[in-house]
Amino acid sequence: MANLASNFLGIKSPNPFWLASAPPTDKEYNVERAFQAGWGGVVWKTLGEAGPPVVNVNGPRYGAIWGADRRLLGLNNIELITDRDLEINLQEIKAIKKRWPDRAVIVSLMVPCEEEPWKKILKRVEETEADGVELNFGCPHGMSERGMGAAVGQVPDYIEMVARWCKQHTRMPVIVKLTPNITDVRYPARAAKAGGADAVSLINTVSSITSVNLDSFSPEPSIDGKGSHGGYCGPAVKPIALNMVAEIARDAETAGMPISGIGGITTWRDAAEFMALGCGNVQVCTAAMTYGFKIVEEMIEGLSNWMDDKGHADLDAIIGRAVPNVTDWQYLNLNYVTKAKIDQDACIQCGRCHIACEDTSHQAITNMVDGLRKFEVIDAECVGCNLCVNVCPVENCITMEQISGTDPRTGKSAELPYSNWTEHPNNPSATKTAAE
Repeated sequence: MANLASNFLGIKSPNPFWLASAPPTDKEYNVERAFQAGWGGVVWKTLGEAGPPVVNVNGPRYGAIWGADRRLLGLNNIELITDRDLEINLQEIKAIKKRWPDRAVIVSLMVPCEEEPWKKILKRVEETEADGVELNFGCPHGMSERGMGAAVGQVPDYIEMVARWCKQHTRMPVIVKLTPNITDVRYPARAAKAGGADAVSLINTVSSITSVNLDSFSPEPSIDGKGSHGGYCGPAVKPIALNMVAEIARDAETAGMPISGIGGITTWRDAAEFMALGCGNVQVCTAAMTYGFKIVEEMIEGLSNWMDDKGHADLDAIIGRAVPNVTDWQYLNLNYVTKAKIDQDACIQCGRCHIACEDTSHQAITNMVDGLRKFEVIDAECVGCNLCVNVCPVENCITMEQISGTDPRTGKSAELPYSNWTEHPNNPSATKTAAE
């Protein structure tokens, strides 16, 4: 059996599945249920202390994006950090850690960007015997207007400064949670490292408005006829998160820095993908809010079965394995040529591949052959873009196959005398010209 035990910054947990700082980790009752269900750890919902009191709206807090089958794809929230008393939160954290010593308990923090409030709250958290702290530099709404959250996370100098304060004033590991609402995530990650942070976690939520009520003409969720931007999460943000994780994992200045992956993780496969791109563990929120805490059972079983099937003995065998295969576009192999192939036995004759290719791509799929309705690939026109694969409703009905020899589309050898864009003749700065 594969060993799913996680050791992240010396913080041990029976598996790499943690609940992210969010409504599911707001109180002792929730966390107790989560640990009973099998979660390896939690990041307690963000605590604050100094500044104006936190008061959440007493109305709708969530907006949503659904797929055609009503499956939740994206969730937008306008909820702030915890509005529960700090003292009660700290008492509950201490009680949970005492009852569950084998589980990871991390405390998310957000206080004004001044050294004394950070020093004060860190001391209070240490008394709970929590395993570490996560600095919330990502929240894009409500708190950012107060000069916290993403307002700090968008300024690398602030990240470095606060991280350094925290490392000076606590013995606990310090994780910096990064905002995706920034041009280049590598800069805040570098700042976190420069400030001495032990790890980064990402992504926090994406600033968004999910929809507009066309009766009241206010953004959803609507509060008395008004709406605000919120934080977007769920499966829809996973591609954004994976890219940002990869950028940090392969950056020369942050390579090797531990990463806790967050962003739309719903299945064991999602978790494996994040870990393959360099994450030591993963944090989950929307999936738990959608399906309940017991979804972790499927994640644990699925990851374990896959690792057994592939012969991966432990998490170290997969963490970071995909990072060397992430490259810039200019280094892709332009000699690699593929063509689409349609399995006629699996084809249901819906015609979606033909319409997509005919209207928006390269007119490389027929809809009639010898007077009969039939969908076939015209190799001479196919550029191997795989749009047809993505619009086909039947899994594996259309596949992409690598070819060698003469490319029927161009009549030229598929073995072109250049291997990437740097040498491609269409590149204005090419140093090498391809022979015609």
